[in-house]
Amino acid sequence: MKKDKKHLETICVQAGWTPKKGEPRVLPIYQSTTFKYETSEQMGRLFDLEDSGYFYTRLQNPTNDAVASKIAQLEGGVAAMLTSSGQAATFYALFNICSAGDHFVSASAIYGGTYNLFAVTLKKLGIDVTFVNQDASDEEIAKAFQPNTKALFAESISNPAMNVLDIEKFARIAHNQGVPLIVDNTFPTPINCNPFDWGADIIIHSTTKYMDGHATSVGGAIVDSGNFDWDAQSDKFPGLTQPDESYHGLTYTKSFGKNAYITKATVQLMRDLGSIPSPMNAFLLNIGLETLHLRVPRHCENALKVAEYLQSRPEIAWVNYPKLKGNKYYELAEKYMPNGTCGVMTFGLKGGRDVSVQFMDNLKLVAIVTHVADARTCVLHPASHTHRQLTDEQLVSAGVAPDLIRLSVGIENVDDIIKDIEQAIDNMAI
Repeated sequence: MKKDKKHLETICVQAGWTPKKGEPRVLPIYQSTTFKYETSEQMGRLFDLEDSGYFYTRLQNPTNDAVASKIAQLEGGVAAMLTSSGQAATFYALFNICSAGDHFVSASAIYGGTYNLFAVTLKKLGIDVTFVNQDASDEEIAKAFQPNTKALFAESISNPAMNVLDIEKFARIAHNQGVPLIVDNTFPTPINCNPFDWGADIIIHSTTKYMDGHATSVGGAIVDSGNFDWDAQSDKFPGLTQPDESYHGLTYTKSFGKNAYITKATVQLMRDLGSIPSPMNAFLLNIGLETLHLRVPRHCENALKVAEYLQSRPEIAWVNYPKLKGNKYYELAEKYMPNGTCGVMTFGLKGGRDVSVQFMDNLKLVAIVTHVADARTCVLHPASHTHRQLTDEQLVSAGVAPDLIRLSVGIENVDDIIKDIEQAIDNMAI
């Protein structure tokens, strides 16, 4: 750990907001659309990006910025931006460097909503994607790259396939091709995984999940490491390295240095597309972040016990949890996430899809919800819910079997969680 960097626990509690004499101890909610200035010149300089400050919440807000700063510090990045959802963060992270006629490469085992965004919606904007098997060799993955490829994307732990990414390998492949590696680090969070330490360039989060932790606020975040040299690949990234006529010919890399990527995302994409979180939601997210370092270890501890219990039941066909010894991704999980992965696992019951659905309907304490990474234990059948838009072929590519149940283990007493699973299995008509 660097001398000047505080421990993650302290960052969770203290970072982002440092009150001065007589100011509120708790981060205030700046619930205002706009901010007052004394002269027209002052306002004009803000619009020209010649001064820093607040003038309209769609671009920046003190509450939102404080929380973004905390997340940037947790990930070890130079800057971060909050968005109104994880989907918005994913879209902005790519759209900030891709435009019509461009291409990017993505791991295929990703969240269904992300897969649909990439495979359908971005293509409507003229941005193409090639999906790859993240476990393939460097050479095989490199074949997917084209002269117009602008990024490589993957999830540190894929949702719901639970594949653990070889971050170091993906960073090596991306950098050999002259593009940044974008990693969705939602499931392990910075408490358990630090993608920047292994070469990732940009990290995104659905803060709706563990960071909020209580199912109160939808949100997202983009964090920039500041390490990718955009000017070294100037022809690939003209949006960052060439003048922006909407700001009188300003060039982001020249004017903002390591903050170029996040500044462009804020003053250009957020300006034009919106997707800003409300200050109230940022405030609630900050409350969740204050206990992130306490909740994540409990999620992981409970999940491992539940996974071991499921593995012991003869009715269970398979269990996929990276921290189970013998799991395909156990060694990668030990390398990148030695303290734990997350509270999410997948499994299937003998008898297939119909039996899996019946098991879920028998649960009482565990709720069927379209959510994951909540303090409360919850369950979902992706083939019927989050991934129902995908074809059978796409389901297989995304690592979603028809019988796959996604279980997100909460922070309740683990004995109560196991008892509910036990009764659900015992009361099945099989």
